[in-house]
Amino acid sequence: MSEKEKKLEDLHTALTDVLLQKVTGDDVKASDLNVARQFLKDNGIEGLPVDNSNLRQLVDELPYSLDEEMDREEDAEIQTSTSRT
Repeated sequence: MSEKEKKLEDLHTALTDVLLQKVTGDDVKASDLNVARQFLKDNGIEGLPVDNSNLRQLVDELPYSLDEEMDREEDAEIQTSTSRT
């Protein structure tokens, strides 16, 4: 491993550690959670709300269904693309 790759790996590890501390802390902010969410997404980490999981419980508590949210996002994408033309 080159020195540059080692530095990037160390940076990635440090960022992971800091984000983990922030999201598990008592004073976690919405912006911290958003940064952690984007970090996971950027690194290809995804979760599926399978039965009996914490993610499923969270989804079940949402005041709307995932299908409704996906429809809203799809409508917004269509509106954005049609307004550009």
